Amino acid sequence: MFVELSATSNFTFLTGASHPEELMAQVAVFGQEALAIADLNSVAGIVRAHVAARDTRRKTGAAPRLIPAALIRLTDGFEATALPRDRAGWGRLCRLISAGRLRAPKGECHLGFDDLLAWCEGVTLLLHPPEETAPHGWMTRARQLACRPGEDTALLMAPRYDGGDAARFARLAALARDAGIPTVASGRPLMHAASRRRLADVLTAIRTGVRVDDLGRAALTHAEQRLRTEAGMLRLFAGHEAAVHRSGEIAGQLIFSLDALRYEYPAEVAAGEAPAARLARLTWEGLKWRYPMGVPDRVRGMAEHELALIARLKYEPYFLTVRDVVAFARDRGILCQGRGSAANSVVCYALGVTSVSPEVGTMVFERFVSEARDEPPDIDVDFEHERREEVIQHIYEKYGRHRAGLCATVIHYRGKRAAREVGRAMGLSEDTLSAMSSQIWGWGGGGITPERLREIGLDPTDRRLAQALDLMAEIQGFPRHLSQHVGGFIMTEGRLDELVPVENATMEGRTVIPWDKDDIDALGILKVDVLALGMLTCIRKAFDLVAKHHKTPLTLATLPPEDRRVYDMLSAADSIGVFQVESRAQMNFLPRMKPKCFYDLVIQVAIIRPGPIQGDMVHPFIRRRNGLEAVSFPSDALGAVLGKTLGVPLFQEQAMQIAIIGAGFSPDEADRLRRSLATFKKHGNVSDFRERFMAGMAANSYDADFAARCFSQIEGFGSYGFPESHAASFALLVYASAWLKRHHPGIFACALLNSQPMGFYAPAQIVRDARAHGVEVLPVCVNASLWDNRMENRPGGALALRLGFRQIRGVGGEEGEWIAAARGNGYRAVDDVWRRAGVAPATLVKLAEADAFAALGLSRRDALWAARAVAGPKPLPLFAGDLDGEGIVEPAVTFAAMSEGEEVVEDYAALRLTLRRHPMALLRGRLTPGAGTVPTPPGHLAQGERAGSGAPRGPAVT
Repeated sequence: MFVELSATSNFTFLTGASHPEELMAQVAVFGQEALAIADLNSVAGIVRAHVAARDTRRKTGAAPRLIPAALIRLTDGFEATALPRDRAGWGRLCRLISAGRLRAPKGECHLGFDDLLAWCEGVTLLLHPPEETAPHGWMTRARQLACRPGEDTALLMAPRYDGGDAARFARLAALARDAGIPTVASGRPLMHAASRRRLADVLTAIRTGVRVDDLGRAALTHAEQRLRTEAGMLRLFAGHEAAVHRSGEIAGQLIFSLDALRYEYPAEVAAGEAPAARLARLTWEGLKWRYPMGVPDRVRGMAEHELALIARLKYEPYFLTVRDVVAFARDRGILCQGRGSAANSVVCYALGVTSVSPEVGTMVFERFVSEARDEPPDIDVDFEHERREEVIQHIYEKYGRHRAGLCATVIHYRGKRAAREVGRAMGLSEDTLSAMSSQIWGWGGGGITPERLREIGLDPTDRRLAQALDLMAEIQGFPRHLSQHVGGFIMTEGRLDELVPVENATMEGRTVIPWDKDDIDALGILKVDVLALGMLTCIRKAFDLVAKHHKTPLTLATLPPEDRRVYDMLSAADSIGVFQVESRAQMNFLPRMKPKCFYDLVIQVAIIRPGPIQGDMVHPFIRRRNGLEAVSFPSDALGAVLGKTLGVPLFQEQAMQIAIIGAGFSPDEADRLRRSLATFKKHGNVSDFRERFMAGMAANSYDADFAARCFSQIEGFGSYGFPESHAASFALLVYASAWLKRHHPGIFACALLNSQPMGFYAPAQIVRDARAHGVEVLPVCVNASLWDNRMENRPGGALALRLGFRQIRGVGGEEGEWIAAARGNGYRAVDDVWRRAGVAPATLVKLAEADAFAALGLSRRDALWAARAVAGPKPLPLFAGDLDGEGIVEPAVTFAAMSEGEEVVEDYAALRLTLRRHPMALLRGRLTPGAGTVPTPPGHLAQGERAGSGAPRGPAVT
């Protein structure tokens, strides 16, 4: 039978016009036995085709098989479709693509003919002929490839549908005879069906940066470049039927399947100690550290059970990898915290991966690491966002770049991007595109109704606009390019670049693979998520400041637990800057929740999420918690699952257990439901399970309204799922940040400012909140500030927060550090900073605008005048002074004093905050009838006082 051996999917970005799944489905309709998807110097999309074929086979018992392939294009234009025949051939193809990708910038591949010769063993090559006559060099290369001992090479013939195919096929057949190779037929399809022709042209227009109207010869002249039946190919290749049938013969020799990939996780053998023995030893040592007064019997039993299950599944190396990464971070003083399903286990608690005791949660270990489902464990580790790169580079150094790489993330066309890029290609004006984009909300976007188009002044019956809207809808979900995953690392025992190609990321020093997390899950490849979290940076810096100024070493595990004052503060919604509960929605909910213990924080973190909100679970929980509604359970079986949450499902794990216990889902069905709930899943199919879920709940006599609300919650998890295991880890950071804010508000504010950008609140709000908590905040001073904000000892032993140079707009870290390092006993004048620190004159202007010279007795205007006089890298000779120390002396200039309002405006312009009165305090007299002049509150600067004059400063008026 005919088999298409060189199809292009939309993972040849902005070229192919069909998803890999669509190509496989169309081949199944044709009844063909196989399909080779060969994207340009890439294998990014083949896992999706493989999974589509596998799923179809499970449902129907038969499906075409995917033939993994790649279209190799050399830098001089020579092209060949590469078809690996076996696992070894696949490894060489991956090495070939890796070689070209690693020597080129992201998105490019630089390969020469020598590379092709070096890595083509075990790979069948279909040579793409030159456009017209074969140059001498092409024929020489074809003969070299044809002479490979034991290897297959053929010349690929494809129609152009221009009326000259018969003559072209005759020429190509003669060319193949001269080269000593057979011919094979291909349609070179770009799409699965003719209906995608318009979209193919739009993709070409986006790729080339022109309008569809201006594509010219780059546009498709017809819709013939699509998948074809065997009968259709025989008609096209009349007289060359052998080339059509040869495709099936070649396909029969290609036995390699992605199912043959056997992922080998690093063995993690250390000093000759086997992984199982090493994991057990580290676990028991860790438990002695966690429980110095003796390990409780319950915890000991949980540890033995978990270790036995891990041993049966042979996952010891995975846990050891995570432990070693965390140990490296701790040795470097990098704060980190594990989370995820398997992270909330006794083993991970003992290994130091997480500081949350597994006794806090309600889920058993089998729900995370399942022997029945044989699914890999899931552990995410958050590191300080400023130092995560150290951890990433350590992983590369430990395993080698040939054994470690980050996952990819596929950037899809959605919402506003689809509207803008398709609209530009279709020639819509920028005003029209802006108006349309304004009607697209959220990530997915969705369509724009004709009524909304009329409301914004557009005519939905306009032919071009209607076409553009249709194409915008059609391109939804198309891959646009590959980006790197936020931190998913793949590590292998053997060569990673023989499992999948490796390529450069945009960021220097990073290498990635072209498969995303769904692809590696489908192939059973484990990953370790090395993520960044700004609050960990803040907490570590706060711990350092507490140790420095109070001589009290703190860690996440040694914080005083269950502090009543911390919960009282949170119950009053005093949570500006506190991790996860600083949003307006969380601050609104805190007084109603009134957390009293750590598990209340676990619920607080998880409840303000799309899942519980969409499922209308929030209000029933609050009513039950406040005693306004009786706590009841749909059944005793579900009561065991919903007990800690008062009978209301709030966590992702609970939703899964409801599906199993309440709706009768099998473990496999529940697993597929869970996968459809993947966090930030952009093409999930959770709604496909609704009918099955509702029927199962009804069969087990559960209330239809309860079942509908449960499934609505599950659908909410499709947008953002939050498991109990993640919530528990985050709750620890909530408690830690809240404890620091309650007991050390100045240190917490200082650490927050030094960790920016992060969180909901700007520096002005953080400073205002700190002053409201009694923290004295001192201005930026050229003779007292460092680059970072710092805590400064004041008379009487109190600590004040001194703002650092980092708060000044336009001043860089290197300049700030030079200013601090060069001042010695202090600067005496503006140009003194210039001479001694060597900073640019523009930096002096920034310092003056920020009123940083106030301690020298200079007003903002005086300092700015002096800074403007410094105009070059060296002083002018006449102004530098002669041998007697005399030079030209400028006459003194007297400036009018700035009003308080002017000072406030300049503070915000230079520092994005002010230590003077709140801007609204200056207007309150005008806004309140009969109020008259507003007096200066105690502790505030009176009008005309300078920021650096040493006047006390109290909390801002709000």
